[in-house]
Amino acid sequence: LDRAVRTLEHHPELGGGDLDGWRALRDEVHREVCEKGYDPVRNTFTQYYGSRELDASLLLVPRVGFLPPDDPRVVGTVDAIGAELTRDGLVRRYSTEGRQVDGLPGGEGTFLVCSFWYADALHATGRTKEARELFERLVGLANDVGLLAEEYDPVSSHQLGNFPQAFSHVGLVNTALALFGDEGAG
Repeated sequence: LDRAVRTLEHHPELGGGDLDGWRALRDEVHREVCEKGYDPVRNTFTQYYGSRELDASLLLVPRVGFLPPDDPRVVGTVDAIGAELTRDGLVRRYSTEGRQVDGLPGGEGTFLVCSFWYADALHATGRTKEARELFERLVGLANDVGLLAEEYDPVSSHQLGNFPQAFSHVGLVNTALALFGDEGAG
């Protein structure tokens, strides 16, 4: 909704009907997510309303502009994901132990794009040294021709899943630009 509102604000010629209605709905969804999708006891957003589970996609909250990176709820979410969803410093999409909410068998590897999102979130929340260290580690996981798979198993040190995986490479490029983009300018 936010992107639709912004698009119509910048391109009114597209016609969007009741723009004020779209804004109101966007704001209502934002309020609801902040109220029902946030666990104040743990200081983290959750995978779904009423859940205590985490999801790596929550690392995108500051990137998409839902909340600023210095918001305590964002910082708390990044910290919680670092504590609960990382394995050897790399990020799992969500917990694959216990109750299976996605219907898939457990035991998957860490997801490289999620690990790049984590590096982005670390950088956005002021932990740039950690972000750069993670980025360098992730780059080091590429094969001999620089390609990355979908997942990585830190125990066996093998890439897993779809190979090569475009999302992993998009994550690499986005994180490189976030961390080093200004260094190449001017």
